[in-house]
Amino acid sequence: MANPNSLPLHERFEHKNTLHKVMEFIILFLLLSLLVYRLLSFNNNGFTWLIAFLCELSFTFNWIITINNKWNIVEYKTYPYRLLQRVAEHELPPVDMFVTTADPELEPPIITINTVLSLLALDYPADKLACYVSDDGCSPLTFYSLVEASKFAKLWVPFCKKYDVQVRAPFRYFSNNHTMFSGNKSNEFKREWKTLKDEYEQLSRKVEDAVGKSIPFDLSGDLAVFSDIEDNNHPTIIKVVWENKVGASNGLPHLVYISREKRPKHAHHSKAGAMNVLTRVSGLMTNAPFMLNVDCDMLVNNPNTMFHAMCMLLGSKNETENAFVQFPQTFYDGLKDDPFGNQMTVLWKYAGRGISGIQGPFYLGTGCIHRRKVIYGLSPNDVKMTNELLKTFGNSKEFTKSADDALRGKTEYPDMLSKSMEAAHQVGDCGYEYGTNWGKKVGWMYGSTTEDILTGLSIHKRGWRSIVCSPDPPAFQGCAPTGGPASMTQQKRWATGLLEILLSKNCPIFHTIFANLKFRMFLGYFWIFSWALRSVPELCYAALPAYSIITNTHFLPKGQEPTYYIPIALFVLYHVYTLSEYLQTGLSIRAWWNNQRMGRITPISAWLFGVVGVILKLSGRSETVFEVTRKDQSTSTDEGTEAGTFTFDKSPIFVPPTTILLVQLTALASALFGLQPPAHDGLGSGPLEVVCSVWLVLCLWPFLKGLFGAGKYGIPLSTIFKSAGFTLLFYTLCTNMCPL
Repeated sequence: MANPNSLPLHERFEHKNTLHKVMEFIILFLLLSLLVYRLLSFNNNGFTWLIAFLCELSFTFNWIITINNKWNIVEYKTYPYRLLQRVAEHELPPVDMFVTTADPELEPPIITINTVLSLLALDYPADKLACYVSDDGCSPLTFYSLVEASKFAKLWVPFCKKYDVQVRAPFRYFSNNHTMFSGNKSNEFKREWKTLKDEYEQLSRKVEDAVGKSIPFDLSGDLAVFSDIEDNNHPTIIKVVWENKVGASNGLPHLVYISREKRPKHAHHSKAGAMNVLTRVSGLMTNAPFMLNVDCDMLVNNPNTMFHAMCMLLGSKNETENAFVQFPQTFYDGLKDDPFGNQMTVLWKYAGRGISGIQGPFYLGTGCIHRRKVIYGLSPNDVKMTNELLKTFGNSKEFTKSADDALRGKTEYPDMLSKSMEAAHQVGDCGYEYGTNWGKKVGWMYGSTTEDILTGLSIHKRGWRSIVCSPDPPAFQGCAPTGGPASMTQQKRWATGLLEILLSKNCPIFHTIFANLKFRMFLGYFWIFSWALRSVPELCYAALPAYSIITNTHFLPKGQEPTYYIPIALFVLYHVYTLSEYLQTGLSIRAWWNNQRMGRITPISAWLFGVVGVILKLSGRSETVFEVTRKDQSTSTDEGTEAGTFTFDKSPIFVPPTTILLVQLTALASALFGLQPPAHDGLGSGPLEVVCSVWLVLCLWPFLKGLFGAGKYGIPLSTIFKSAGFTLLFYTLCTNMCPL
């Protein structure tokens, strides 16, 4: 029998996917053939040909990067039981857990406390864990909810560990009664289950009653610090909600509330600024060598998550190789068939795991465990930079000492919570970072609304690798946006932040040339950073079929040409390829169609406005704003006939897709009623242009329904009028111009 100490804690597996690779190269060959056809026939065509060529060149380049991303699809298997055989419980490394929330209205406290309760109940020694909650909204409601949740946790955590409960967020656990009773039918269990459910319902009522009141609390006692403050103008507030004073491994982990100082004339750097304050405060209080961060809606779905992560982070080789462990994002109560295309299941399985085979996955901003020393700016095998790094941490001697200890691997800080309170307030001040390298070389990076990707890039450029961990069941589950406006807001924020990085000094090509970012990893980063830029060729190409039909010209090969079948083969093969990915992932044809549809809608709406936002910022006309996505506790209440129906508001983000829809309908009507001019040289628009136009109408079907919908399911009249105006302008320009 093999010695348990000689067996690996995790193993890496590669997936060949030979058939997919063959299809990818056939698609690439067809794309290149179409480009060659464009070049050879350029003299016989006009400006439309050039537009089509540039768009197709962009699509081809993006496809090459896609092949790069999917070339080495890898996954890892972890063996937590081997870890427990090798490392005694008291020798396991401590972990500081960060939960971030910013708006009690968009991110209801009941969601936040469920996330916190699930973290407190992790199967890991309680004396090795500390949970820090960052409240960037400085809400007494959030603090009150945490205090009440800590009381419930004293019952909830022992119950979970006693009966090996798998789902440790109470609202998820108690929402499925029959499943919970199926594994244990003892009378004692049922009594305790009923007691816990009653206690949780009472907790929920307290929080909901507080939310429903305009003045929910008597601001006295612990809540007195919240009196006479504004969410953007207040001092640092740090409250130890619960302290594991006796260091019991089977008790409750530390629970600390933090609201960093904010002043109107100081830059706050959104979530990145909050994460840096969490890092400094936790460094003074517990200084764990590892830090887990999750969004307020990311519930623990696998109680052994921490053991799985440690399988990948412990060991001499991993100490100088893997900077962080990223868990894939999965979602609970996701709408059936992913109607808004935001669950990203297939994207993660193929592109995400493919990038993991290069230098490791991107940092996704939630469900990630970092090494503290890496966040402090250390490079692999680098021990000489310590003194230089210490100069960048600010003027707190206490924190500088804790940072030095972290960089040297000394992390035992017993009874530090109460002793370090004064210093913790100091490092939470908004002026503390002036003259330091926080947000530049250490901590979470500033300069983008997608601080997560930028921080991960800064880690990869130093030569670190990252590693993906996909336990079964998934480690964390969150909630995906369940409406058109929320989905578009999220996509716009991503597109804006990613493009900001691409057009800045942090462009990954510089890190490939001057630092340690691998070239293929640069391509992976370029693929995600250029999401917004892809809106331009998408929009132009979407306008070409309508222009060709209205002017009775063509931008695709005619039937008598041998190249006529190239775009047909491309269309068919590409959709067979993508459909096979969805079917192999276990998703339905309808889910595939919904994602194909959103693949046309998102670029010409959210991503396009991401480009506009960055242009306005670079021109000095506006600043990008971090927009919080609304979080919903559950979509189970939306199981009626309207669940998954596209919703709208008055945002200008819906104008471009509505305009493209009206333009296509106008073009098809002009062909149907014979309103086209005579064809130039007898080469008018053909069936391929009509098929493209009809295909776009099908992709924009939610907007077609929205033209006749009511309430949030209907496109606002103001949007329709604006789109009609743009459509009329487009039609007028087409009819007044000579064929291009």
